[in-house]
Amino acid sequence: QVQLVESGGGLVQAGGSLRLSCAASGTVVSSNDMGWYHQAPGKQRELVARITKGGSTNYGDSVKGRFTISRDNAKNTVYLQMNNLKPEDTGVYYCHALIGVIIKYNYWGQGTQVTVSS
Repeated sequence: QVQLVESGGGLVQAGGSLRLSCAASGTVVSSNDMGWYHQAPGKQRELVARITKGGSTNYGDSVKGRFTISRDNAKNTVYLQMNNLKPEDTGVYYCHALIGVIIKYNYWGQGTQVTVSS
């Protein structure tokens, strides 16, 4: 059974930093495309950052240059380092895994709340 457990959210002032963690079980993060999504209040969930199983990364336009996605294969964990946070970064951040060979399935964590005060 695949489980993704996020942690690291909290309240931070604008300009501050947070690091989110996504600990995976039941799957190997280096074998899947993994990502972080952001859902602001009243808005749809949007891609923030993705790291492929090959190690390539891509980012949403609003976070380029500020956020960095990485993974620690030994800990089977994916991270999102968030710097220079802005109030518009406020919302719930979800860890995502796309798992499968021929048929791929989406798995989500429960989310972690990030609140950036101005």
